[in-house]
Amino acid sequence: MSDVLELVDVSVVREGRALVDEVSWSVKEGERWIILGPNGAGKTTLLNLASSYLFPTTGTATVLGERLGAVDVFELRPRIGMSSSALTEKLPRSQTVLQTVLTAAYGMTAGWQESYDAVDEERARAFLDRLGMSDYLDRRFGTLSEGERKRTQIARAMMTDPELLLLDEPAAGLDLGGREDLVRRLGRLARDPYAPSMIMVTHHVEEIPAGFTHVLMIRQGKVLTAGPMETEMTSANLSRCFGLPLVLERQGERWTAAGLPLG
Repeated sequence: MSDVLELVDVSVVREGRALVDEVSWSVKEGERWIILGPNGAGKTTLLNLASSYLFPTTGTATVLGERLGAVDVFELRPRIGMSSSALTEKLPRSQTVLQTVLTAAYGMTAGWQESYDAVDEERARAFLDRLGMSDYLDRRFGTLSEGERKRTQIARAMMTDPELLLLDEPAAGLDLGGREDLVRRLGRLARDPYAPSMIMVTHHVEEIPAGFTHVLMIRQGKVLTAGPMETEMTSANLSRCFGLPLVLERQGERWTAAGLPLG
């Protein structure tokens, strides 16, 4: 399997502070990775490197075979699907759900005077259906619930048939029902052998969908561990990552974690 992402001794420094510090990490084709860590650990910085919206201060970053700094990122970015709260804020609230997904075919956030082929609309409808949004095609994006917006944005991220799909805390802000619905749908996507390689950021193990294969844990900009779920998702690793004693349990293909009782 070829690498879709390779970071070698990568640091990102801002105002004298390392957001990530000498990180080496590779993601191979077909893998589904979770990035776990507390607030401010560097999770989103790693995702921004993978999306080519951030360049290393030192070290080398290669995305889909192209080295950042030696590639036209405007040709690279259509090969990467991205879902994040920052992007949600840029999407016009007056557009319909279908229009919101369709504009991704042109790499735009808002419609202008472009025309779409029938195949574009079929793709948009198919991805929305897969994420349970078929009954919302004509709804205005601004009227959706948080969960409905998240599902719309993931459908949008899939629109360009990306080789790498990046999800920045997709379940953040959702209630229990919304979270479980989204996690279940992401689990189905993760188990699809034709789906792209995936990287998802979270700081809650309960949000990890079934079908994810690998985990990277990061704390204060440094990677603590990275590898297969079976070997790296342990109570000891999670406790080091979050800085307090935690008991990690697995139930089927889902995870839960809790702190030890105070004495």
